[in-house]
Amino acid sequence: MNIDREKLSPMMKKYLETKDEYPDCILFYRLGDFYEMFFDDALLASRILDIALTGKACGLEERAPMCGVPYHSASSYLTRLVEAGYKVAIGEQVEDPATAKGLVKREVVKIVTPGTLLEDDSLEKTSNNYLMAIYYQGQDASIAYVDISTGELNTSLISLDGVKNEVAKILPREILSNSPDLLGSLASLSDMANIYLNEDFDISLLDKTVIYDRFEPAYLDKLGLDKDNLILYSLAIILNYISKTQMMNETNLNTINIYQSGDYMALDLFTRINLELTKTIRTSKKKGSLLQVLDATSTPMGARMLKKHIEQPLIKKDMIDHRLNITHEIKDDYILRDELKTSVSSIFDLERICAKIAYDRVSPKDLVNLKNSLQVLPYIVDTISNSKASGLKDFIGSLDCLKDIYILIKDSIKDEPSTGIKDGNIIKEAYSHELDQLRDISQNGAFMIRDIEQREREKTGAKSLKIGYNKVFGYYIEITKASLLQIDIDDSYIRKQTLVNAERFITPELKEIEDKILNAEDKIKAMEYEFFKNISRQVYQNIDRIQIVASKIAQLDLYISNAIIANKYNYVRPNINQNGVLAIEGGRHPVIEQIIGEENFINNDTDIGYDNMINIITGPNMSGKSTYMRQVALITLMAHIGSFVPATYANIPIVDRIFTRVGASDDLAQGQSTFMVEMDEVSQILSNASSDSLIILDEIGRGTSTYDGISLAWSIVEYIYKRIGAKTLFATHYHELTDLEDKYPRIKNYSVAVQEEGDDIVFLRKIIAGAADRSYGIYVAKLAKLPGQVIERADQILVELEKNHIENSASIDQSREKNIQLSFDMVVNQAQNKEIEEKNKVYKKFIGQVLDIDIMNSTPMDIMNTMYELKKEAEKISKN
Repeated sequence: MNIDREKLSPMMKKYLETKDEYPDCILFYRLGDFYEMFFDDALLASRILDIALTGKACGLEERAPMCGVPYHSASSYLTRLVEAGYKVAIGEQVEDPATAKGLVKREVVKIVTPGTLLEDDSLEKTSNNYLMAIYYQGQDASIAYVDISTGELNTSLISLDGVKNEVAKILPREILSNSPDLLGSLASLSDMANIYLNEDFDISLLDKTVIYDRFEPAYLDKLGLDKDNLILYSLAIILNYISKTQMMNETNLNTINIYQSGDYMALDLFTRINLELTKTIRTSKKKGSLLQVLDATSTPMGARMLKKHIEQPLIKKDMIDHRLNITHEIKDDYILRDELKTSVSSIFDLERICAKIAYDRVSPKDLVNLKNSLQVLPYIVDTISNSKASGLKDFIGSLDCLKDIYILIKDSIKDEPSTGIKDGNIIKEAYSHELDQLRDISQNGAFMIRDIEQREREKTGAKSLKIGYNKVFGYYIEITKASLLQIDIDDSYIRKQTLVNAERFITPELKEIEDKILNAEDKIKAMEYEFFKNISRQVYQNIDRIQIVASKIAQLDLYISNAIIANKYNYVRPNINQNGVLAIEGGRHPVIEQIIGEENFINNDTDIGYDNMINIITGPNMSGKSTYMRQVALITLMAHIGSFVPATYANIPIVDRIFTRVGASDDLAQGQSTFMVEMDEVSQILSNASSDSLIILDEIGRGTSTYDGISLAWSIVEYIYKRIGAKTLFATHYHELTDLEDKYPRIKNYSVAVQEEGDDIVFLRKIIAGAADRSYGIYVAKLAKLPGQVIERADQILVELEKNHIENSASIDQSREKNIQLSFDMVVNQAQNKEIEEKNKVYKKFIGQVLDIDIMNSTPMDIMNTMYELKKEAEKISKN
């Protein structure tokens, strides 16, 4: 919007000067009780927030577009703007309008972005709000991610290929990077996961000085962060950005957690979505997810930690067993479990209280909540000390009960203080003698005036003497002229006004009392404010101690939750092995059994090990194949987070990754069909799976013609068997795949038991050895109540197709080869498009290798092996 600034009013000129400093932000400009927005910001915000657009006289012929929100309820509006992908600069009044001369001074005091939210109304209590920085150099990258609302700071070195999975695991709200190309590669993921990709990268964010200002050199040396470590750059981006947006040096970031991505099970975004770990596919809500079933936490801290455990399963046996040991101890001791649950339930969100203290947003009520939480700590320590839980005792150790912090707040802050820090009614009586005097004056001012009046009347002998008050003189002594003729007054009486029948005087004592009475309330509020700020600063100096306690309580809360869930739902402790055997007896789906009841859920056994690496599962739709496979994946994952599992027995191997391919929808926005999405996902699985992985594949190949689908499914199973060796559950409608059991000793057929009753069938939902003898698709159609004529005609067509099946089956091998070649050509073409842009010569050599393939004299497995070698070659070219 073009604006002639020379004609603007002084206030609007100042507004635009401030706006010029923050052009990429919507400016909330504090005017009285409102945050106002003008010009383009007003037009944008009024539309997003659905608030009235008005106008304001600004010196121009036309009124300036204007909209505003009340300052006391601004956080909800801030949240909506931030969720819409905008940053907001908060311009506050930094001087008292009552005493300001001319324009009230206003400054931007913070910038609110998706990754730096601190307002209670804007944050989910049970989820972290992560800001991530990715520094890219050559073929390497370092990441750092932080939740400033809890003080958690993590960082790691990571391969470029692993960036997307790491982002999918952490799901930050906002990402910064020095590489626009890297941000571009995350665009589709950001759309799916609602991640704000911040493209406003400033080279100054790479200044590492901020790290050395925040952390001691000895601490950084202990972590192995020398000056050339790539991690320092992502840390610098994070810390500088926080300083830039929060506009203060104090933070709650006191420790750096350096982790290895290989310490955790790798889960791609599709697997997380398919298994509905933290939210459902249909509603994107927690209800109906694994997280909802496992959550019996009592604190927001524990709930956030549970979510992190689910998102980041462990792959180190000793760490998993440590979690299981403590959970076991609490589960087996009802009294201990109940007492700890009661105590922990009384603890508030210490992590976010620390953030409020650090970023100067703490309220009196927050400190009271901190005090009440600390009061519980000795009881927790005593309860554990008096138990037989040796592992739990070692875990809790000599917990710092923060007695000094508790006493400080207990002796200073009222139990029911005012909400605002400038409203008074915060500091306890007897905390300050001077404050108590002011309160006495404020509450008893009238009595003090009457005492002076009585003393002066007796002193002078003037019975008509009285003390009055007006806004001009304040308090004054009035004596009638008749009385003045009869008495003598001393020099302390200063004449102020003559009336017809009386004279008015003031005295130094009266003026002193007046000053105390009239200003006592303001002085009380100012003094209480200073006391409160001083107390907050003392607490801040101990914030690292509080954070250590908060982390312990969060973990304890999670262990208690695990124990409660295990006891409530009849879960069993899994045995964690490193020999690759996955054996489950009486396994149940943790979510579905909550919906239909454990007594109604048909449990199933699973055996994947030395003799049966790949289980091919056949059976009709709606019979429970997908539920069964998902439950195996979920039980495996639950074991890796240190949870008991829904089974009667579980022997779970350490699994480096879980892959699932259980259905897809057309990705029209990316121009990809269901089949293309399916092939892309399968390609990722075949490229990244190892012999320690668990693969769940459901109906692969159904997006294309029958014989093409059979060919692809057959070759994929063979490839997994020969080249990867991963534990695999493969559900299919292609009964031809059951022939693989005869070809390969470690491939076994399983099916879902079906009971036929005349023309009807009953799904028994029991997985049994052996292949299904038919698909029962028409029976399923009957259950769906398709018209009878459709069912009858389908029966007729089925007879004809089965008759012709033998005649056509000879073409399967040829079709399989053709389809593999087409899929392979598609992968090659994708590689070609990239290489044309960079190295044309290498590209032509690669094409030559493709053209040399003898398709007609190659078996499907040969084609698959060739694809594997060429894909490795393509990856090598891409990296170079």
